Formats: sequence, C-alpha cells, structure tokens
Amino acid sequence: MRWALVKVCLAVTTMVVVAFAVPLALVIKEMAADRAYSNAERQAAAIGPTLSITTDRDQLSRAVASTQAGADGRMAVHIPAAGDDPALEVGRRRAAQKDLDRTREIASPSIADAPGGKALLQPTALGSGEIAIVEVFVPEGELSNGIATAWLVLAGVGIALIIGSVAVADRLGVRLIQPAKRLAAAARALGDGKLNARVPEDGPTELKQAAVAFNSMADQVVQLLANERELAADLSHRLRTPLTVLRLNAASLGDGPAADQTRAAVEQLESEVDTIIRTAREAKPTTVAGGPGAGCDAAAVIRERMAFWSALAEDEARKVRVAGVDAPVHVPVARPDLTAALDALLGNVFRHTPEGTAFAVDVHSGEDAVIVLISDAGPGILDPEAALARGSGRDGAVGSTGLGLDIVRQMAEATGGDVRIGHSVLGGTEIRIWIQLDDRKPTSGRRGHRGSVRRRKRSAATTSA
Repeated sequence: MRWALVKVCLAVTTMVVVAFAVPLALVIKEMAADRAYSNAERQAAAIGPTLSITTDRDQLSRAVASTQAGADGRMAVHIPAAGDDPALEVGRRRAAQKDLDRTREIASPSIADAPGGKALLQPTALGSGEIAIVEVFVPEGELSNGIATAWLVLAGVGIALIIGSVAVADRLGVRLIQPAKRLAAAARALGDGKLNARVPEDGPTELKQAAVAFNSMADQVVQLLANERELAADLSHRLRTPLTVLRLNAASLGDGPAADQTRAAVEQLESEVDTIIRTAREAKPTTVAGGPGAGCDAAAVIRERMAFWSALAEDEARKVRVAGVDAPVHVPVARPDLTAALDALLGNVFRHTPEGTAFAVDVHSGEDAVIVLISDAGPGILDPEAALARGSGRDGAVGSTGLGLDIVRQMAEATGGDVRIGHSVLGGTEIRIWIQLDDRKPTSGRRGHRGSVRRRKRSAATTSA
C-alpha cells in the first residue's frame, strides 16, 4: 500500500510537471527570440533618421558603425536605384535578394533565413519615395541566449516538486501502513496464543476504529477462555463426589487382581480429575507437542499402558499383540498427552468391539516420523471421516462423545502429523497415528505405511484368556 501510494503520487506529479513545464519551456524559447528581434528592431530604427536626410555612402557608413550591430558587422543598408543614382549597399548583406524584394513589396518588417541565424529586414521610406531596407543579422546564439539556463532551472524545479511529492507520499504511506502492520502483528500474535496482544489505538480514523474493534475482540476472547476454564474446573470438581463413593466401594472389594485393578483405575481417574482442575485454575494453555523440552519415550508409554489394559483384555478373552516397543522411540509429545491418546483409542476398542475381539499395537520408527498403529478385529467404522470430526461419535455409537479421536488428531497435528482410519489386517479398524519428528508439514506423498519409515523388528507378546 505504501509503495502503491508513492507510485500514484509520482505518476500524478510527473504528469502535472510535464503539462506545465513543456509549454513553459516553449514560451521561454519564444521570449528569448522576441527579445533578440526587439533589440534588432531598435538598432534598425536608429538608422531611419539618417536615411531620411541623406543617402551618402560615407555618412551612412558612419551611422551604421555607430550602432552596436553595425560595429559587430551585423548591419547592412540596401538602397535601390533611383533615376541616375545607382543601387547602394552599405555593410555585409546576408539575406537573399528575393527576401529583400518581398519586403519592399509588403513594406513591413520581416524575418528571413540567413547563414548562421536570422536577418531582420526593416523597410524605411526615402525622400525620393523609394524603400530602403535596413538589415540586422541576428545570430543563433542571441536567439537562444539564456534558454539553457532557464530550462535547467525549470527542470530543477520540476524534479524538486516530484521528489517533494514522493517524500510527502512516503511519509503519508508510513502513517497509514504502520498502524496496519501493528494490527496484523497483533492478529498473528493472538493467533499464536499470545492472549495479551493488543494494538495501540492511533493512526487514521478507520485504522483506529479497527484497532478498537480488535482490542475489544481480544478482550472477549480472553474472557470466553477464562469462562471455559472455570466451567471445565467446575464440571471436573463435580466428579469428586461420585469418585469418592467409587473409591470407598473399591476399597471394600477385598483382595484379587480385579479388585486391585479397579482401585488403581479409580486412583488414576482421581489424579486426572485433579490435574484438569489445576490446569483450568492456573489458566495456562496446555502444550500438546513441540515445545522446548517436550517429548517422551513412546515405547515406554505403550508398554506401561498395555500392561494396564492387558489385565482387562485377559478378563474379556481378547488376544493382544504388541510390536516395535523393545527399543526407545522418542517422540515430541508430552507423556501425559500420549498416555491420554493411547487410553482413548484402547478404550474405544473395549467399548465398541465385542468381548473376545483381538487387537494389536504396532510402532514403526523412521528418521523423520514415528507411526503408531492400533488395529482390532471388530466390525470396523462405517464412516471414518465422520468419526474424526469432533463430537460426532463413533458411527453414532451409544456412549461415545467423539472426543477421543479428536484428542488423538490434535496431538498428531501439533507435531505436523495426522491421523488416518482404515481397514486392519485383523479384519476390523486400523487407526494410524503419524507423529512427525522434524517439524515439517507432512505431504500426501509420504502417507503410506511403507514410505521412509523403517519397520522395527517385531517382538509380539500375545495373551489369551
């Protein structure tokens, strides 16, 4: 916008300068010529009184020499023949004879071409009734005397006007652009999560109004987020009462693997609720992935969670296979986030597939990405795109909020990866989590399971009830 304004002002000023400078330059040229011709006419008129008195060569020569043009050899007098008196010429003639004859015929001053300039021909009536011609030569130097200086001054004034207009347009553009840049920078900062980004309310009226609207919007966004955090904290706090009852009931179950597993699940649930309440009250955004120091060993997290879910799988007679978790697999995802994503997917397997349905977890590690595959032998998902939409649920299944897959998707996309749903080799659903390692946006050309990702040697652990 700034350069556009400068260009427009430059074009307009240049056109105005040209429109005035060209005619003015021509006028200056005409004025210089008129000045030279006027001077020549004055000197020619000085010979008129002498011609009216005498036509003697000597006296005319002295009269011609007394003028400036005559002293410079630029004046001549042409007297035609009259009776017995022959034609007389005093001085050097430069005009052509035809020009002299034409001037006598019209009996008025005229300008004729001459070598190196122009010749002013001034007719003068003699006592005998004949017409004498006084010729004054005007060289080209006198016709253009002062034109170069005048044109140079005129060009300098025009250039100064153009430069001045460009400078004014640039300052005006800066005054318009700076508030716009601040507004754009604040919008980017707000989009990056800097909720304290605000815009100084200055500049032109329109941009000032835009800054006021932006600041009002940012305040409303902060207020809405604060309200959401308070709502999340309040809703989570309401879970404490049923959790207390559940913990007391779990304590009375006695001994046994099922009772221990139930008590451990209740403790974990209570810990997660406390974490949600603390996070919401602290009003700090949760970092999903990619922040400084964020990351964990995906293999260790998967082994830990599979140890938890394997006990329930044994109770429901499910075959479980885990592969690719023998060696450490570092991913740029916080451990609690990866744990929540795995629990959401594995919980879906138990909720939405019949008892006895087998499932598997595979990890494939490469130089630029890590792929986690969670497969089952269940009925599958009829509409994968709808299942990935937040809040849509899993094929409309009862008891499904649809938030589990969305949590997994956000975790993967925060690293530059994604989540895909397909058909597994077990006959049911395969959910593939692509976790990017190098902060590059993944392209569709490397979305296959066999791209640049190096498969780890499988070490499957299978259990059955």
